[in-house]
Amino acid sequence: MKFLSFKILVLYILLPPILYVFSLESLQYYLKNKYEREIRKATSCDTCMFDGGLRLKDAIPKKIDSYLKSKVLLSWGLKADVEVRTEKGLILYPEAFGNTDIRESMPDHIKVAAENYELISQGIIVSVDVIADHNKPLSNGILAVYILIFSGLLYFYYRAGVRKAASEEDHKNKEIERLTEHEKALAYEKEKLAAEFSQMKGILETEKLKASKSEDQLIDEIVSLEKKMNENLALQNEQKDEIESLKEQIRLYEKSKIQSKKDFNVAHKRFRNLYKNLIFHDRALAGFSDLPDELKIKGEEVIHQLNDDPDLVAIKRKVFTKKGHQSVLEVVFAYKGRLYFSKTKENRIEILMIGDKNSQNKDLEFINNLT
Repeated sequence: MKFLSFKILVLYILLPPILYVFSLESLQYYLKNKYEREIRKATSCDTCMFDGGLRLKDAIPKKIDSYLKSKVLLSWGLKADVEVRTEKGLILYPEAFGNTDIRESMPDHIKVAAENYELISQGIIVSVDVIADHNKPLSNGILAVYILIFSGLLYFYYRAGVRKAASEEDHKNKEIERLTEHEKALAYEKEKLAAEFSQMKGILETEKLKASKSEDQLIDEIVSLEKKMNENLALQNEQKDEIESLKEQIRLYEKSKIQSKKDFNVAHKRFRNLYKNLIFHDRALAGFSDLPDELKIKGEEVIHQLNDDPDLVAIKRKVFTKKGHQSVLEVVFAYKGRLYFSKTKENRIEILMIGDKNSQNKDLEFINNLT
């Protein structure tokens, strides 16, 4: 039962008797039709109608008995009940007791032929009833065939179940073996991980100890770094302010430079047109452009006097160049202003430098370097 399904077993038990009964019924139906057809053919006697040599009542039983004796199945337990009669109900087979007239040893042929013709004219009806009894060689043989067939099928099904069970058992054993190997591998990995965990735990404890010892030192370093960072931020802010101041100075310088150049051009054009008796050095015009407005007014008064009447101009001192080839006169105006001029070979006045007290040293150095 281990390798057989209960449903299959019940099916294989019930099918043989069911098929046995069905086969007997089918065989009875088939043989009934077959025997009726063959007996009807065998009992036809056309010659009996004309020669009158044999009575139809005698010929039919002989032929039916001969036919039934030739059927082997009837000896195996098959029973065939045959009845032959006319349509008017006269039974021709099986023979009724007393139908044969024993006294007529020499039948009248004409009378017999007339009798045969009359019976055939009435119509011959053949009916056969085939019965296959149980527990007979034929029925037992049919049942045995079905039992053998289904026993063979059941055996093959059983063998297939055995092979399948063996295959499943083999697969189960292999799976158990694989799982066992996997379990061993997992156990090894577990031991390895446990060792690594212990090692890491020891390292962690050591690091915790080191961290606890250096915590105060770390805090001091953090405080020191914060202090340095604040100092650095303050220095950066200071440098940023200085940069902004320098940017502003550069902007103002650029602006003043542009304005000075503009003033230089204006002064150059105006002085050239107004003071035709004077020669102006570019450095003098540039210095004049850099002066404040109040000094420009006082300085231009001195320039006007030099152009109209140089003798009226008060000379503070005479300045000599390094090479001594040229003397330069210094005029002071508005206390802070300075003007330096000299006379050319053509006895014309050339204004060399105009500045203030703050630019005096630079102006004198420029004059000393003149050739």
